[in-house]
Amino acid sequence: MTGVTAFELETVVALVRAQRARTVVIGHGREAAPVAEAFARAWDGTVLAVVGWPEVAASWLRQARRFTAGEPDAWVVAGEARGWAGMSERLRRSTGWDPGRTYGFAGTAGAVAIAPPGTLEGMRGAGRDGTVWRIGRNVIFRESSVTCQESRAIWQDSHATFQESRVAFQDSREESPQEQRS
Repeated sequence: MTGVTAFELETVVALVRAQRARTVVIGHGREAAPVAEAFARAWDGTVLAVVGWPEVAASWLRQARRFTAGEPDAWVVAGEARGWAGMSERLRRSTGWDPGRTYGFAGTAGAVAIAPPGTLEGMRGAGRDGTVWRIGRNVIFRESSVTCQESRAIWQDSHATFQESRVAFQDSREESPQEQRS
């Protein structure tokens, strides 16, 4: 596992923030501990736990229980595909873990090819270049060529336009009864 890129880290943090998560649990394969530490330093919310797991294990049950014990708003994972595939399979079979609330770094995306069908469906994450990906049923979708940062800016612009339209509409409704009285 190589280190995390600035683009990748920024995008994963932005994805979790966009979910409005306040609490996270960070999970990682043994080799990805530095990536997990980088996310913990960048995260401005609460980290409930940091759980490491081996790339190969008999069951991953102990780690899966620790990973889901805190009932976080989101889970963030880093590591190699092989270890994450095994861990995610255990999570699906033995806990209330939701891949739709899980965000991963580039190395975790390849687990979709190893894990049982549907295990990771809904998980999102970032490529090393900061592009956003989402896992479907045994396939990875790149979420267009728009980076997370650009996507957030587009959302903020459209939200501001909506708010302005809403205020203008409310103002026009308040003026209408007065105009009718005249």
